[in-house]
Parts: sequence; structure tokens; C-alpha cells
Amino acid sequence: MIKLVRIDHRLMHGQVAFAWTNFIGADCILIANDAVAGDEFRKSTLRLAKPAGVKLVFKTIDDSIKSLGSGVTDSYKLFIILETIHDALRFIEGYPEIKFINLGLSRKQESSVTIGKAVYATPEEMEELKTMISLGVEIEMRQGPKDPGTVLKL
Repeated sequence: MIKLVRIDHRLMHGQVAFAWTNFIGADCILIANDAVAGDEFRKSTLRLAKPAGVKLVFKTIDDSIKSLGSGVTDSYKLFIILETIHDALRFIEGYPEIKFINLGLSRKQESSVTIGKAVYATPEEMEELKTMISLGVEIEMRQGPKDPGTVLKL
């Protein structure tokens, strides 16, 4: 069962590892990221933030979609973390059952504008967010589980 899908450019850090995981009651964290899935150094670094008793899995976005579709993840209380808005759109297009995304933190880039607290989007990412919304996905901007959330309206 998917408990939460989050966009966070830092992927795994204290707030994600402990606050969100405990808040949603996850027992497995899936980091769906093409670059990290093939990078042993990044995986080792991210493993340092893993909470005790929680399984941590790294997969490419395509492999994550396949795993969800196959049912192999059904026995887990799954927390899925994506690095970028672009990755989130790919994920949703491949697994349209996702109807809610937590947009926590996105990287500030030269062409980006601020759309929320620590949330930035380039013009291309704004179009990707609009596409997600048009696909029926509710996007909530919220950094921590105790922060008030704001539903993105574009």
C-alpha cells in the first residue's frame, strides 16, 4: 500500500527519514531515481539516514513502476520519494493510480520561480505540474508533516 509519494530534491534526510516515515507509518522507503539506482556511493550515503526497522530500496523510475504494477510491493506500507517534478510526472504517467503527491522541496534553478516555501519551478516544471493536475493528481506543498499544507492551484 502506498502511504505517500513525495518530491524532495534531497531524497533522504532527517525530516524525510524520521518525521515523515513515522507520521505515515511507512515500513519501506522506495527511492525512485535513475541516477541513484546505479550509483553505489550515493546509495551508501543515503543509507546513513535510514530509520531502524524500515526497509530502504533504490530502483529506477521504470523499475519502480514495474514493481508496483506486479504487486510485489503490496505487503509494504510504502513511502516513495522522487527527486524532481519531471521524475514525478514520468512516475505518474507510468503508474496512473497515484492521485496525490506531496511536493516538499525542489531545487532552485536559474529560470525557476518560487511557488511555495522552499518550492521552486522552472517554466517547464510548471507545465509538468499542470499536466499532473490535469491527470487528476492533487499536489500538496508541505515540507514537514506538522506544517500546514497548501494544495497547488495552477
